[in-house]
Amino acid sequence: MANGKKKSKKKIFIFGGIGVLVLALVLIALLGGSKDEIIAVQTEKVEKRDITQTVAATGKINPEFKVTITSEVTGEIVSLPVEEGDRVSKGQLLIKIKGDAYFAQKERADANLQSAEANLQMRKAELDKITLDYNRMKELHSKNLASDAEMEAANSNYLTTKALYEGAEANVLQNKASLKEIIEQVNKTTIYSPIDGVVTKLNVELGERVLGSGFSQGTDIMTVSDLRNIEATVEVDENDVVLISVNDTAKIKVDAFGDKEFKGLVTQIGNSAITSGLGTQEQVVNFEVRIKLIDPDDALRPGMSCNADIETETVSNVISVPIQSVTARTDMPKNNMEEGEDEEGENVKPAGKDGKQDKIQEIVFIVKNGKAKKINVQTGISNDNYLQIKSGLKGGEEVVSGSYRAISRELNDGVVVRVEGQNKKEKTNQ
Repeated sequence: MANGKKKSKKKIFIFGGIGVLVLALVLIALLGGSKDEIIAVQTEKVEKRDITQTVAATGKINPEFKVTITSEVTGEIVSLPVEEGDRVSKGQLLIKIKGDAYFAQKERADANLQSAEANLQMRKAELDKITLDYNRMKELHSKNLASDAEMEAANSNYLTTKALYEGAEANVLQNKASLKEIIEQVNKTTIYSPIDGVVTKLNVELGERVLGSGFSQGTDIMTVSDLRNIEATVEVDENDVVLISVNDTAKIKVDAFGDKEFKGLVTQIGNSAITSGLGTQEQVVNFEVRIKLIDPDDALRPGMSCNADIETETVSNVISVPIQSVTARTDMPKNNMEEGEDEEGENVKPAGKDGKQDKIQEIVFIVKNGKAKKINVQTGISNDNYLQIKSGLKGGEEVVSGSYRAISRELNDGVVVRVEGQNKKEKTNQ
């Protein structure tokens, strides 16, 4: 019996100790949970900077002026004195096409013109004679020395001869036009350079037969480009193109030239959209923008890939914060549905008392007395790193710049924070 009582007391002590331990853990958990949560953040000092807003775009290097040479007559190439890459001058011979058939047509048209001119001379002589006879008949008829029938016959003969003369005149004009047309065709068998430039593309060889542009586009023979005037042709997203204006400056990097930058000016903004992926989720609408390079390199070649940063606007000495410091929040009553998912798993946004979505506000958090303070701000333009603050901050405050999770989700007005890192870089112009 004594041993049994000892074992019972021992069990009571063991279970009692476990109960005390559990109670202690619960108390520790409750006391620990009652303390304010401390959020680790990084801060940066609010300062004044120069900010330049840029629009990034990609595209190709192209000559500002280029001419595609096509054949307007059909024939064999009998002379091709240039090669791809040759520099040519305006008026220099580029290609000569065999034109024997056109020369034969010219001779025939020339002979037809001579025949028409001879016929015109003959008709003129007839008209002169008939005119004299007609005038004499009118004089005799006025003196009643010729009958009305004789007068009418003379008048009819005069009008007929005059009509034949006018027809001969028209025939001469028609033959002259035909001859001019044939001469134009003959001249097209020899093609000269329309500009000073470089043969950047050559599609034919000596002896090859080319087709003229009678009912379709003629053979594409070559392209002559003015490489002294180079431009970057880039595509800009529809949301960014409205920010760009003619004469905006740009910095251009060509893939083949590494980190070398070329300066340029926007000369043209396209009005027609360039749409890709039409009707799909990947549909993209861009607009073509042309940027003239101010001091191009002689080694630049048409078709090279490039990236352009177009500087659309610059503000100087303005209050700015790191771009990640600004977040968007909505203020809503606690009894309203919070942002997240509804019962069916659909994403929903918070709503105000009237059932409408609350206005989204741009805010930053500053650190004051170890706590986060929410500040509503009005923003302006931005560059890659900093965002202009038009109102809400005066400068000198310690604004929270990280982490992203803390800024976007965890921080609230009055939350206790611990500054882990502080950006102490000197003020720089962006």
